[in-house]
Amino acid sequence: MSFFAKNSSRKDNQKGYRVIKTARNLEAINIAIKEGFKPLIKRVEPSKEIQSKYSLFQNKKTNEIELVVDGRAVHRKNNDPNYIKIIDTTFYYPYNFESPFAAYLIPPDLKKDDFVFIEDLIEDLIGFEWNQRVTKRLKACEARWNGKDLEILYNAGKITRIMG
Repeated sequence: MSFFAKNSSRKDNQKGYRVIKTARNLEAINIAIKEGFKPLIKRVEPSKEIQSKYSLFQNKKTNEIELVVDGRAVHRKNNDPNYIKIIDTTFYYPYNFESPFAAYLIPPDLKKDDFVFIEDLIEDLIGFEWNQRVTKRLKACEARWNGKDLEILYNAGKITRIMG
């Protein structure tokens, strides 16, 4: 049994839904096609809403560089005469994908209206939000197969929000 076939029958999620695998490069997509999967190809498009941040400081005594991600710690370092700010607080997209496209691998026996569990989302949806304007992408999500596409069952109201 192939890797994709073996893993598409797994049901190791809370609701016991069938697992949909994601192929993130052309070679994996073509292997899955040869194994009978239908690739549901999507663009990999970074969301401007997903971001991390950092600042860099240098210790004047040791010359070591320190990475700071918490705004409160940035404030403390700014007021500490032992540190020099090298890079002010900067926001950036923290993820890197090898290809500008990816594919959900749809098993040939998946039926319309079946619920599934996607363990590697292609879409950038917010899964975690920290009040310092830092967001993380949702890695996995449930979906429903409508016969042509996966309808992601995403509830923005259930985003984990951390105050800190």
